[in-house]
Amino acid sequence: QVELVESGGGLVQAGDSLRLSCAVSGWTESTYCMGWYRQAPGQELQGVAHLTSMGAITYEGSAKGRFTVSHDNEVMTTYLQMKNLRPEDTGMYFCAAASCEFMVKERRYLHWGQGTQVTVSP
Repeated sequence: QVELVESGGGLVQAGDSLRLSCAVSGWTESTYCMGWYRQAPGQELQGVAHLTSMGAITYEGSAKGRFTVSHDNEVMTTYLQMKNLRPEDTGMYFCAAASCEFMVKERRYLHWGQGTQVTVSP
């Protein structure tokens, strides 16, 4: 059974940095497509960054230029390095995963973590 566990969130001030981690267990697929999403209070889930085992990386919205997504295959953990944080980055951050074959076919992630809270004060 696949499990995703996020960590690294917290309360920081504007301009600070944080690194979120997403530890994946039970993974048996030969490929992986990973994503980070944010849900701010009262708002819909919003994509932040995505990467694949083939090396493709994409960023969405204000994450471009400030956030860096990476993956350590040895420990099967995906990271989201966030720099120059802004109050509007506040929200619950979720990690998502799927085999890339599933992603191409279904156009969605299959597995989701419980999230880690990031709060950025002005």
